[in-house]
Amino acid sequence: MLERLPATPPRLMRGLAMAAVVGQAGIAVTGAVVRVTGSGLGCPTWPQCFPGSLVPVPHPEIAVLHQWVEFGNRLLGIALVLVTAACLLAAVNVRPRRRRLILLAATMPLGVVAQAVIGGITVLAGLAWYTVAPHFLVTIPLIWLAVLLVRESSPAAMAAPPGTPWRPVVVPALRGLLVVTSVVLVALLVAGTLVTAAGPHGGDAATPRLAAIPLPSLAAAHAHLLFAFLGLLVGVGFMVHAVGAPRAVIVRLRVLVVLTLAQGALGGVQYALGVPELLVALHVLGAVVIVAAAAWLWSATAESDAVTLGSSDVPAPALAGRP
Repeated sequence: MLERLPATPPRLMRGLAMAAVVGQAGIAVTGAVVRVTGSGLGCPTWPQCFPGSLVPVPHPEIAVLHQWVEFGNRLLGIALVLVTAACLLAAVNVRPRRRRLILLAATMPLGVVAQAVIGGITVLAGLAWYTVAPHFLVTIPLIWLAVLLVRESSPAAMAAPPGTPWRPVVVPALRGLLVVTSVVLVALLVAGTLVTAAGPHGGDAATPRLAAIPLPSLAAAHAHLLFAFLGLLVGVGFMVHAVGAPRAVIVRLRVLVVLTLAQGALGGVQYALGVPELLVALHVLGAVVIVAAAAWLWSATAESDAVTLGSSDVPAPALAGRP
């Protein structure tokens, strides 16, 4: 059936991939809005909002605002299902067919299904913190993969023959350091979910909070990991200049550093002011933007093997140690 459809235009494929990045980030931010407004049980059942109804209905014990905030998050989830399904259908219909593109696109709807299942468990578990944290964390690899999908649908990648490998344009040591930096970023995000679990915004006033570890200790661990992440970025900065990395790597690194500094400042202000709702939502937005920026930086460290190497955009020192 798909063979009868017109081939997917490269511009459409790239647009859908970008929409997947925005949608994956958006679902995390709206989830934070649900949490900080105490709307986590605005729809107390799943997949229905109320028993016998998919949409909010008047209820004496649940505010209308809470119902629609939670229901709005679910509607965005449905929209994300449609976007990610369109990504996969478009990828399958790209001609000539590209296996890497299809595999990356397939992770998008599969990830959304996983999010929906974990979200349902979260509601049924009464917003227990150990279900809320995975609900956010599963978004992180999906944002990363969505950024890689954008790269895979770039004009250079789409112009190359199917199966053309991506080859590093920086020294292996730099890519290794970026891997370590990414691992620390994951630890930083996990620590952030634990701070949230011990904090006041649980999604519902009756939700039990993480009490085994004092909140100040968790916040301090989160801050220390932020400093470690920044320190590693500084190390990456010295290395990219020492080896003469491509300009794209340098520019994207600078963007990531600026975003991380802004996120750290926001986190400090947020903690000092007693974690007001608006700043919490902005902090989650900052987290997902940093993940996207880190993936964007990583994607600049390799290029399609079909691209001519040795040009002025790829200085010779950056190619040292290439396979």
